Amino acid sequence: MPALRVVYMGTPRFAVPTLDAIVAAGHEVLAVLTQPDRPKGRGQALQAPPVKECALRLGLRVEQPERVRRPEAVEMLRGLNADIMVVVGYGQIIPQSILDLPALGIVNVHASLLPKYRGAGPIQWAIANGETVTGVTTMRIDAGLDTGDMLLRRETPIGPEEDAMQLGERLSLMGAELLVETLTGLQQGSITPIPQDNTQATYAPLLKKEDGRIDWSQTATVLHNRARGFLPWPGCYTRFRGQGFHIWRCRPAIGNTPLAPGQIRGENGRLLAGCGEGTALELLEVQVEGRKRLEGASFLNGQRLLEYEFLGEHTN
Repeated sequence: MPALRVVYMGTPRFAVPTLDAIVAAGHEVLAVLTQPDRPKGRGQALQAPPVKECALRLGLRVEQPERVRRPEAVEMLRGLNADIMVVVGYGQIIPQSILDLPALGIVNVHASLLPKYRGAGPIQWAIANGETVTGVTTMRIDAGLDTGDMLLRRETPIGPEEDAMQLGERLSLMGAELLVETLTGLQQGSITPIPQDNTQATYAPLLKKEDGRIDWSQTATVLHNRARGFLPWPGCYTRFRGQGFHIWRCRPAIGNTPLAPGQIRGENGRLLAGCGEGTALELLEVQVEGRKRLEGASFLNGQRLLEYEFLGEHTN
């Protein structure tokens, strides 16, 4: 089977294993398109996207158009005459002028079992919503938002303590394997594209800072899922004595813990917070704004909690 001439479009760490796998499978990567370098950190120094770093390591041509839909970018891609394009978390909408270019179309690796969790945050929202199974899907990109025909799918359980970073790492490797299988299948003509059932579609929007704000009227299980799903950003946060209070790790408390929603208490070395429906959350790792992260027990040792003290915006 001859090697395919591939243009790769991707940006985040999640997209790195797929680029590595395409090269390892012997396909010819004509160019790698990724987002421009962006200022980052306290010094605001320009930082290259992870996919650019990978492409340079592999000795591949890198292009970083500010807007891929601009005529000069479209003409550059037309001139490459690729058999197929692969998109993994590129970060820009692909216009019809580019969708029409490659003979085998444009294939995307999406981190959900489509049509569920279309959109920019499928890993985070699957965990936050308490899903126990997810997976990866390869699909042909069309003009809609993750609405193209599905090619191959692979599912995997979500561990009860698994967070978005851990699951993302696993799905990135699964997606890389599935993409290489998809390329082979498309070459051999052995894949039958399957239209998505739009009536079963759900949406996973880009995360916003406010998604991480804790509503203590929700149950401990709901908050535990959101804390796992929203790592590393925006995380789950509330307020403690008027300061920002970040909860990095937690779990539903076992046993009878009669605390009002948001009420915080130390109990046998455990840091507990009351949640909805009579449940409570054990706070395993926390951070007061401007201070270092602490285990719950260490936080308790350094604080004298009042008998009726609350997290959040309580005034009592």
